Amino acid sequence: MMFAADQAKAVRGAHITKQRVPKSQSPRTNGGSVINVSEFFRQESRSLQASAAVDDALAQKLNQVAPPSRRSRRMAAKAAARKNHLMTGSAMTALVGAVAGAVAVVTPKSPTRAPLADAAGSSQITPASYAGGHSGLSNGSQVSRSEVRSHLREQQTSNHGSWELDEYGLDVDQMFKSLADNPLVAQFMGQDQSLLPASFNPNHATGDSGNAYEFSQCTWWAYTRRHQLGLPVGSHMGNGAQWASSAKALGYWVDNTPRHVGDVMVFKPGQEGTDAQYGHVAIVEAINADGSVTTSESGVSLAGKTYSHTFKNVNDFQYIHY
Repeated sequence: MMFAADQAKAVRGAHITKQRVPKSQSPRTNGGSVINVSEFFRQESRSLQASAAVDDALAQKLNQVAPPSRRSRRMAAKAAARKNHLMTGSAMTALVGAVAGAVAVVTPKSPTRAPLADAAGSSQITPASYAGGHSGLSNGSQVSRSEVRSHLREQQTSNHGSWELDEYGLDVDQMFKSLADNPLVAQFMGQDQSLLPASFNPNHATGDSGNAYEFSQCTWWAYTRRHQLGLPVGSHMGNGAQWASSAKALGYWVDNTPRHVGDVMVFKPGQEGTDAQYGHVAIVEAINADGSVTTSESGVSLAGKTYSHTFKNVNDFQYIHY
């Protein structure tokens, strides 16, 4: 049997032999016949290739029974480890699914029932006593469920009755305090709740952007005094006689009745000796027991000082409240 190395040497030697044949000697005779050297070597080459094919098949069989190399052993170990990892993961997934299914099946669907009245398994229970209750239920005796239901049905279910807000100390005036941002306005609204216009908005625009009135004018004092009292007032409400209409346009409550200290009292032009062109405004400082009002006022000639009047014909004027 010729191995692959020997076959390669033979082929190389044949080619060397072929190259060493002189051209003049290439045709030779053997017993009177001419031998073609090229054809000879071609046949030898084909024979060697056939032998090599047989030897390759034999080598594959020998490799199958031969001991494995280190590389092949490492590759086989890695493949076995991957297979074990996959099998372990699949087994854990199946186990978790089985446990979850068992928990879902075992969990009860109904709430735990309360224990019965006695240890003997009786269907009777001891209900709690009712407020205003029945003497038969508050003495600790046992009654059936049907009796409990009958007592419940006997309770009053009518919706007829009256509210008793005062019993719980509810101050209705506090409701208005939640409506107005100004705390003093909220207090006045509680006092005037039955008199307020239906569409009155306590958080209307005030028109206040600072005291824009000329110093010591009646309007300057009215603005200053309203701020001192914590009441809203506008900055550009015009001459004294125009204040009522300007206040209404902003949303103030205006009528002909003095109601609170701090109300702006509006005079028409020439009314009570005021300026025949500009009118006048004053601040209500007191509402007297006889219904008259006492005012505080100022004027150009007073250089910021104030004076007061008392008027009895109070309904002849307009008053700006809040």
